[in-house]
Formats: sequence, structure tokens, C-alpha cells
Amino acid sequence: MAALAPQPTDVVLDLAGGTGDMAEALAGRVAKVIETDLSPGMVEAARRRRLPATEHRQIDMQAIDLPDDAVDAVVCRFGYMLVPERARAFSETRRVLKPDGRLAFSVWGPGKRNPWATVFGPVLVERGLMAPPAPGEPGQFALGEPEEIERLLRAAGFHDAAVEEVAVESHFRSWDDYVGVMLSLSTLMREALARLDDETRADVTEAARARLDRFATDGGYALPGVALVTRAS
Repeated sequence: MAALAPQPTDVVLDLAGGTGDMAEALAGRVAKVIETDLSPGMVEAARRRRLPATEHRQIDMQAIDLPDDAVDAVVCRFGYMLVPERARAFSETRRVLKPDGRLAFSVWGPGKRNPWATVFGPVLVERGLMAPPAPGEPGQFALGEPEEIERLLRAAGFHDAAVEEVAVESHFRSWDDYVGVMLSLSTLMREALARLDDETRADVTEAARARLDRFATDGGYALPGVALVTRAS
């Protein structure tokens, strides 16, 4: 929100808006929010919030169904790194922004600086039970380097890009709490674990839990992380 600097007269496009958290934060602070997501289920969940001055639409950020120069600002929380054609998504974003428009978005920093999200994956890859991500493919850490973000923005026609690191700490009450959250976030990981026999799954789980031990607290786990928040014009 600070990077976006919303103004009362703004029409704001919220890309990959999910169930409407950003739209709710913006509603009432700007003239209009266009909350979007690729998933119709997410769009419907956001619509059920009944936010004021908010339009809900199913939109693919690689082919935004809006005219040129349609909005004053675009915001996207943890979405750009998940699309296959990131350069096209940034070009589409630039197209729908007015000439003096603003873009603010967040992505995750590199995996090595986000141990909260890199417990099961490396164990599965090390044991040959899951393929490592291919270079350039979409994923949680696909935009983890500021230089790549700046390169893509320049190519899309943005200026004055500034990437800021934001420390994030994730808290979990217990190991079971952690596992439940991680499996709800990753279909790939959930399916990889489901394919294993009981003995192999127990081995993977033990190895993954050992990676988490150094972050244990009296009340569960506290895991560090780094997000990257970018603003551009």
C-alpha cells in the first residue's frame, strides 16, 4: 500500500487479487478498484465481501481485458512470478496504465533467504522424488533477483523502478500446523508426497522436520523470509 500511494481519485487494477485482501484494503480509499484473478472461484470469494466501489472480473494478467490507458495504478501481491510469460504480463500492465500511471507489486526473494518455504522441496529434490524447477519456469522464487525485475520492467517501458527488501517472519504453532499450511499452498508438493509409500514419506518428513529444528521456539516455530516490493512509473 505504501509503494502504491493510492489517491482518492484513482482507478486501481488489482491483478491476481485472490480472495480480495488488497481490494478490501483499497476500498473506500480510491475512486474504484477492479479486483481480478485468473481463478473464477477466487473472484467469487472476493465478490462475497461486498466491497464498496469494487468491480470483480476474471482476468489473465498476460492478456488483460481492458483498453489502453484505462487505470491510474496497478497493484499485484505475489502474482507476477507465477505466470509463464512474465514479460508479456508486464507489457500488458504498462498498456492499461495511463501515461503517468503507477505500478506496485510484491514477489518473494530468493529461496535461500526464505527457509519458511524451502523445507520439503529440497528434501524431495535431493532424493530424486521431485524434479527441480527448470530455469525460467514460473514459481514462487522466479522473480527473486532485483536485477531480473528491473530488466523486465525496463523492457516493458517502465521507469524509475525501485526494489525494496521487506523482512517477513512466519509463525507456526507446531509441526502439524506448518505442514498443513505448506501443503495447502503447494499442489505440486502435496501430489509429490501423496505418491510416496509410507516408509519413504516418513523418511522425507523426518528429514524435512530436521531442517526446521533451528527455528524452533517455545511456542512453535518462527521462520524468517524476505519479500521484494517494487514500485515503478
